[in-house]
Amino acid sequence: QVQLVESGGGQGQPGGSLRLSCEGSGNIYRINNMAWYRQAPGNERELVASITRVGETNYADSAKGRFTISRNNAKNTRTQQMNNLEREDTAVYLCYAEVEVSAYYGFEYWGQGTQVAVSS
Repeated sequence: QVQLVESGGGQGQPGGSLRLSCEGSGNIYRINNMAWYRQAPGNERELVASITRVGETNYADSAKGRFTISRNNAKNTRTQQMNNLEREDTAVYLCYAEVEVSAYYGFEYWGQGTQVAVSS
């Protein structure tokens, strides 16, 4: 079994910062692509940022210049630094990972999500 556990969400103010973390545990052989998604009430789940195992990153237009995704392969963790928060960033943030559980099998996993609420 593989688990992804998010932490670091909560209340933020417009213009402020929050830092999200996600740690993978369990039967992990290797984690390939990792990403943060978010889903606001009434909206579709959307990709916020992704990072490959070698550190190549991709950001949604709404996150560019404000969010930074990073990862630590040795610890199976990734973080997302969110600066200059906007009310529109309010959502449940979910971490996603493509996990190889052996040299032959890989699966997609999701965390339970962490709430981010931005208000003054």
